[in-house]
Amino acid sequence: MQKTTLQKLKYAFMLNLGILMLSAGVYFFKTPNSFATGGVSGLSILLAKGLPILTQAEYMTAINVLLLAVGVLVLGRECGLKTIYCSLMFSAETWLMERFLPLAGPLTNQPFLELVYAILLTGIGSAIIFNCNASSGGTDIVALILKKNMHINVGRALLFTDFLIAGSNFFVSGIMAGLYSMLGLFAKAFLVDNMIESLNLCKAFTIITSSPKAIAEYIMNDLHRGVTGYAAKGEYTGLEKTVLMTVCPRIDAAKLRRRVREIDPGAFVIVTNSNEIIGRGFRAV
Repeated sequence: MQKTTLQKLKYAFMLNLGILMLSAGVYFFKTPNSFATGGVSGLSILLAKGLPILTQAEYMTAINVLLLAVGVLVLGRECGLKTIYCSLMFSAETWLMERFLPLAGPLTNQPFLELVYAILLTGIGSAIIFNCNASSGGTDIVALILKKNMHINVGRALLFTDFLIAGSNFFVSGIMAGLYSMLGLFAKAFLVDNMIESLNLCKAFTIITSSPKAIAEYIMNDLHRGVTGYAAKGEYTGLEKTVLMTVCPRIDAAKLRRRVREIDPGAFVIVTNSNEIIGRGFRAV
């Protein structure tokens, strides 16, 4: 029970950390510089600049609420509670920053430096949210609606909507802001993909050993990981060996390497990186 509670607390912490990073990146770096790199945050930046009736945070809240309402009606369960929570928290945090930490303009006079931080904060934040099997809503909902009704690929639909928003910034904020927005759009997409892979990275071990029992017991009892073993024979030596296969997080990889060396210094070990592990203890099939 304690482990389950800790897992839930860790999940909640990571999800809210991702939302906070996303909100901070949008408010402190994207909005003051008019970096409309796609999404509802980018659209709200354009609207706040072109039609300054509402603030950027107010536009974002209004658009998110509207999209959530349409998403629930059209998508039903596909527009889940986590998407609703992330979308509303994202809007609320941006509004709170706008209210209690007002900005008169960009933090520095270096737009490229601020673009880097905008990409880092929003990219890492988005990756953390996606890794929690959640979404910040916005254009993600639009993409799912397009997929359901027009059978368009979600990735292409997202890229199309984000590209349209970033391209519109040329007309609203000028050439420089438009160029930065396009650069930020592609850089963020690259960063999010790589961050998700990094967050899910595990180490796959193939261990050829003459002491399989001791190593397998360490993997199961100390690392709490599954292990599969099968018999093998060295063609050169003709000796009978056992091959053990297991997968563990990076934090356990060094421990396992060290323990294998202690138990069987002559073991042959192959370690590979993998970010697509499907099965019990990892991702669901």
